[in-house]
Amino acid sequence: MASMLDGCTPWPEEFVDRYWAAGHWRGNTLDNLLRGWALQYGPRTALVYGGTRITYANLNRRVGRMAAGFRLRGLRPGQRVVVQLPNVPEFVITAFALLRVGAIPVFCPVAHRAPEVSHLVRVAEAVGYVGPSTYQGFDHTAMAADIAAQGPFLRRVFTLDPPGGSSPYGGLATDPSGCHYFPLSSIDAPPDPAHAQSADQVAFFLLSGTTAPPQLIPRTHNDYAYQARAAAELVSLTENDVYLAALPAEFNLTFGCPGIVGTLSVGGTVVLLDNPEPTACLAAIERERVTITSVVPAVVQTWLDERPTAQVELSSLRLVQIGGGPLHQATAERIGPEWGCRPQQVFGMAEGPLTLTRPADPDETVLTTQGRPLSPDDEIRIVDIDGKDVPDGETGELLARGPYTLRGYYRAPDHNARSFTADGYFRTGDLAMRTPDGNLVVTGRLKDVPQRADHKHPPGW
Repeated sequence: MASMLDGCTPWPEEFVDRYWAAGHWRGNTLDNLLRGWALQYGPRTALVYGGTRITYANLNRRVGRMAAGFRLRGLRPGQRVVVQLPNVPEFVITAFALLRVGAIPVFCPVAHRAPEVSHLVRVAEAVGYVGPSTYQGFDHTAMAADIAAQGPFLRRVFTLDPPGGSSPYGGLATDPSGCHYFPLSSIDAPPDPAHAQSADQVAFFLLSGTTAPPQLIPRTHNDYAYQARAAAELVSLTENDVYLAALPAEFNLTFGCPGIVGTLSVGGTVVLLDNPEPTACLAAIERERVTITSVVPAVVQTWLDERPTAQVELSSLRLVQIGGGPLHQATAERIGPEWGCRPQQVFGMAEGPLTLTRPADPDETVLTTQGRPLSPDDEIRIVDIDGKDVPDGETGELLARGPYTLRGYYRAPDHNARSFTADGYFRTGDLAMRTPDGNLVVTGRLKDVPQRADHKHPPGW
């Protein structure tokens, strides 16, 4: 069986063997991949945030120093740490530093508040929290302190202070509950040897977007490295590409479809913006010569409507991925003529199943479907209420299993019993139909589920 945390469901051995034999899983941890990227692309620009530019070599160096600093502050392999940061370089650096320690990030949207964050801390038994001291008027440090006071897990809070600002807790502080507080900028020490890990271990947790409270989704190094690599190959990503991360970085679409991880894997540049509002994003596309980005339909609409007023040059764009909800055909039809690039429809979930139109697909396919599965070993079924497969052209529930689709939520046996078939197919809860040429059209949800409807938090990602 694949090596997994207690509370995680591994892939059965026959599937493990199949995915290794197919070359999907290659035994590389995400941290080892970063080290290789730093050697291969050292002087190239990895991250851009405003006027800050970080090379691959410097990114790896900062990850190494932060990892050593985390170890110095008591973090140990296997421990879980909630990461709730906006789209800033520290998000990427912190994520990879925790991976280098062997700790497991729990990626949490910055908009989540105490009910969701305390739930994550409790389910994951998270000993650490990394977040902004304050962000958009909300005091994340105070929230973390309240959660720590409830005990018994959270004992280390690392806060990112705004430039020139400082945490109200001061330098290194400890509260009456025994929780220690550290400015994230102080988490720095000479690098030491990385923790040896297996690629079949859980790398990080994503959150479900269709349940309340959110379920934790374990993603292993093997499965996520494959997803990001395959998605990068599908869109012909190269070192000359510039990816704009405008949606929250902790979402699967932004992080690895191919997103941040896929772009770094080929030596490209990731431009980080912490808000998808059109003025800043369109200006960044022009300024940084962005070639690819990922958005939700509401963002596409605002960008299209803003562009004539903004009068920006978008000729560098070659591909705009659109996921997270239904895209109206009239909106999709505007992208090519107005921006001079190809749209790509994407359906996916943090749980894993991912379908995409291909850049070379006919316009009708791109405009009206969500494409085909990413992997040749993705197994897709569309079934009726009795669990029987329906013919092409008929609507049913979408089921999926494959080399990057989870086999079970973390520590959720009752939820897993409802969410998976006996033979390991994930019940997505989405209604879909398959066209005669094998493309999927996702038509809605099987049942009403709590979802975030705002454009910053696409459901299911």
